Amino acid sequence: MKVVPFDELATSDLIVDAIYESSRDGQMAGEPIAKLLPGSGNQGGFRAAGRGEEKNWVVLTTSGEDPDWPDVLNLNTGEFVYFGDNKSPGHELHDTARGGNAILRRVFARLHDQGNPRQGIPPFFIFQKNPTQHGARSVRFLGVAAPGFPGMSALEELIAVWKATSGERFQNYRAVFTVLDIPVVQRAWLVDLANGVHDSVHAPNAWRSWLRNGRYHALTADPTTTIRSIEQQAPSGALQVEILRTVWEYFRNTPLAFEVFAARIYQLLDHRVVIDEITRGSVDGGRDAVGRHLLGLNEDPVYAEFSLEAKCYRPPIDGHSANTVGVKEVSRLISRIRHRQYGVLVTTSVIARQAYEEVREDRHPIIFIAGRDIAEILLRNGYSTADLVRRLLLDEFPL
Repeated sequence: MKVVPFDELATSDLIVDAIYESSRDGQMAGEPIAKLLPGSGNQGGFRAAGRGEEKNWVVLTTSGEDPDWPDVLNLNTGEFVYFGDNKSPGHELHDTARGGNAILRRVFARLHDQGNPRQGIPPFFIFQKNPTQHGARSVRFLGVAAPGFPGMSALEELIAVWKATSGERFQNYRAVFTVLDIPVVQRAWLVDLANGVHDSVHAPNAWRSWLRNGRYHALTADPTTTIRSIEQQAPSGALQVEILRTVWEYFRNTPLAFEVFAARIYQLLDHRVVIDEITRGSVDGGRDAVGRHLLGLNEDPVYAEFSLEAKCYRPPIDGHSANTVGVKEVSRLISRIRHRQYGVLVTTSVIARQAYEEVREDRHPIIFIAGRDIAEILLRNGYSTADLVRRLLLDEFPL
């Protein structure tokens, strides 16, 4: 991975996935984005350069770790979901210090302007916090984004969502962008943008194509492997561990009850999932669910049927080794999908490598939802603390 030191930032191009280091002293003046993109400012998750409504560019920064506002980049599709800058009570949706939500409203309105669509929309440069040994404020460049996503309607691209904190309700934006196929941003384009030249000859082809005809050329990346390691399935970070521990401890003595929760987890992952039946408990400590995945139009639906199995096994947390889901358990699910299109296995633990490999190599249509996935799905759906998860369990899944 390319790392650009602080003293080279002012002349550097922007390279996707390169790390741009802050100064060694950790001072705000040594923040890298302000030096990479002069005029952006040196703090805040939402930074716009340029005076008035016509911005030269907008910088979006994310930690990737905010449980209440989980910004997500889908590397497979180029879709980037970003939450606006009204993240605490006490302000109207567009009344924010940096005016980020007002910019989002204006940009997405122009995106669908019938007369002159996309006119005046600035490029969005996306960065993620990435501390290094030599710079605590270092960042990684994720790419150049355009508002909207191919195939998504105007009703889905920018949504005002409600949040409640300490008994107070407030709104924030959930915005969807497309990271364009621009591996390298030349310094010459950045210089032109800073000088207000929006039709620069140095602009990347993917950006010019989008401005001209609205066609998204997304930066997509096919995964090099479909077999996740134990570490990739285990919770990452203290918050995910705490959430998964809450789930595990709640169901550990009544694993049969875990099936209803597992079915709900799959529905939280995809809201077009319909659970038709929770079958009675089986002797191996699991229960089965069967359901359908809605495809196509609501008025003319096509369904893919699935069988779901849940395993409430000990996760690899608190110094304990995982009680893994092995070949035997996976084989049982494979036998149950002979008359259905696919299977889903949900576990608080992890899938053993041998079982994972056999499923993928033999191309069995099985979705694995492991411990980390459970924590991430809960976080994305607003259950951002162990207390909120515990309340969900007590209210909806009484033992």
